[in-house]
Amino acid sequence: MTINGGISFWYATDPGPSDTPTPPRTPLTASTTTDVVIVGGGYTGLWTAYYLKQAAPDLHVTVLEQKFCGYGASGRNGGWLYNGIAGRDRYAALHGRPAAVRLQRAMNDTVTEVVDVAAKEGIDADIHRGGVLEVARTPAQLGRLKAFHAAELAFGESDRRLYDAAATRARIDIADAVGSGWSPHGARIHPLKLVRGLAAACERLGVVIHESTPVTAISPGRAVTPYGTVRAPHVLRCTEGFTAALKGQKRSWLPMNSSMIATAPLSADTWAQLGWSGREVLGDMAHAYMYAQRTADDRIAIGGRGVPYRFGSRTDNDGRTQPATVASLRDLLFSFFPALTGTEITHAWSGVLGVPRDWCATVTLDRTTGIGWAGGYVGSGVATSNLAARTLRDLVLGEPTELTALPWVNHRVRRWEPEPFRWLGVQALYAAYREADRREAASHTPTTAPLARLADRISGRH
Repeated sequence: MTINGGISFWYATDPGPSDTPTPPRTPLTASTTTDVVIVGGGYTGLWTAYYLKQAAPDLHVTVLEQKFCGYGASGRNGGWLYNGIAGRDRYAALHGRPAAVRLQRAMNDTVTEVVDVAAKEGIDADIHRGGVLEVARTPAQLGRLKAFHAAELAFGESDRRLYDAAATRARIDIADAVGSGWSPHGARIHPLKLVRGLAAACERLGVVIHESTPVTAISPGRAVTPYGTVRAPHVLRCTEGFTAALKGQKRSWLPMNSSMIATAPLSADTWAQLGWSGREVLGDMAHAYMYAQRTADDRIAIGGRGVPYRFGSRTDNDGRTQPATVASLRDLLFSFFPALTGTEITHAWSGVLGVPRDWCATVTLDRTTGIGWAGGYVGSGVATSNLAARTLRDLVLGEPTELTALPWVNHRVRRWEPEPFRWLGVQALYAAYREADRREAASHTPTTAPLARLADRISGRH
């Protein structure tokens, strides 16, 4: 039987210390003041709190979380700690290639930063640094893979590798693989263990975390909740995919849905057949792309977009996923690994990620109001949130640094279209991407389908 929802597979299989759920932290009970109030108890908010207290131990930092730490994408993602960042090409166009290269190098270093901090703080997050393997399964995907590989080399990633079909299947026996690219700048993690360990590390430093405390509005100097107002010179919005729920933010970032399934643990004989001994995180070059990992307990967890967007920017139902999406992901898994056909799918879940209108991740602090924010990671937030948090730290402390000079700082973007145009547009775009994948697979053309190129231009992705 498949457990559908329950927040995520990570929660279902890791209830917490001593096999009991972690007790919730107390909600806010009255209005109060602090130096920095952070709205959102996911990776961005917690990393920001952590680095602020590391840099300025006397600073009073308060985190307000509507449910509990890691309830959103930080406790539901695919466990990809890697160096991808949304918007790099656009930043190169706006600020010049050297600026975008600095941003990419900072992201490369961020993978090591997260691994090192986890070790320093004693956070056992099932981290395995096997890199990132991105596979092509059609001639058109292979063309995009080679172009992507060349672009990464041009941005300074000289340690990546390009593999042919035989070398790819020697690493992971993927059906129809015609090539792959591997980067060392990636690691598999257990996302929930990381967010729980990070929250505990923050509290050891003196950060105050209030859970079950929804913030209904943000304005200069204050974060408003049903239980009182927290006043602070700096108010940081770290809500990512849940940003649309805040007053006045409905059209700021689109909450994109992403869904996952996990298999039952696979036998040693099955793994001997599949390979994957390097435990790389795995992706592909399809337009409606997938992402996967080999978990610490030897399952495969695999994800994709499913139903990409809910009307009116609705965000959540505790991770429950539509049966059609579960079936689609199951079929995708079996197409990659035909030997697994019939394998039990034990868990299915969904979450949301934040997508700006120009698909560019950003970090901002308005010095006139004290309001700051970070997000719009477009699915690459496990690592990007850490770099964003260190950048927010420097902005709040008023210290010009290499991080505050990166081109994504204080980037502004127009808002998404109102409904129903927003919903119609997203549905049409992802239908176009799926159709483009079908056409490329059927025709074996070596070039990207024109339909996908058109969708990219309309969506603002390229």
